[in-house]
Amino acid sequence: MRFKRFGASLLVTGLALLGAAAPAMAHSELKSSDPARGASLATPPTQVKLTFSGPVTLADNPIQITGPENASWTVGRAEVADTVVTAPVQAVGPAGEYTLRYKVTFDDSHAASGSVKFNLSAPAAAPSSSQAPSSSQAQAPASSATPAPQADETTPEGLVPTWVWIVLAVAVVLAGLVVALRFTRRKD
Repeated sequence: MRFKRFGASLLVTGLALLGAAAPAMAHSELKSSDPARGASLATPPTQVKLTFSGPVTLADNPIQITGPENASWTVGRAEVADTVVTAPVQAVGPAGEYTLRYKVTFDDSHAASGSVKFNLSAPAAAPSSSQAPSSSQAQAPASSATPAPQADETTPEGLVPTWVWIVLAVAVVLAGLVVALRFTRRKD
């Protein structure tokens, strides 16, 4: 009878631990994007839009778009309005998969970066000659650009992923159960 009561209290404690940890791990994240993740576009967008679940501020060079054959889009000055970041873009490059990488800082001061992949089904036309920078100007930003984050990087910097907390909580509950079993067997 004591074991059942102890086991029940251990289970309630474990569930309370998991329930209390969930709000502490709730950080803002990317809710949606335009272009959307996995979208297939016939024509390239003239603007990108990222919507987050909480207010953000912009990091240096917050948006980059790269694609096949080292294509790198020109991204204009990004602007933020509470939870929405927008930036004008000028696309150039062949048809294929493109990656939009972003870097922002959330109100809780955690920096985050991530990526959104989308496809162009037709090549993006080069800008007209009146808008096109000279070839030396066009190549300079690409060579001086800082390395982009990895495509699978979606966890805000400095935070432990949620699955680690879940595994840790399960381990604590299991350890408590083992101790409880040994304690009750010694008493019997």
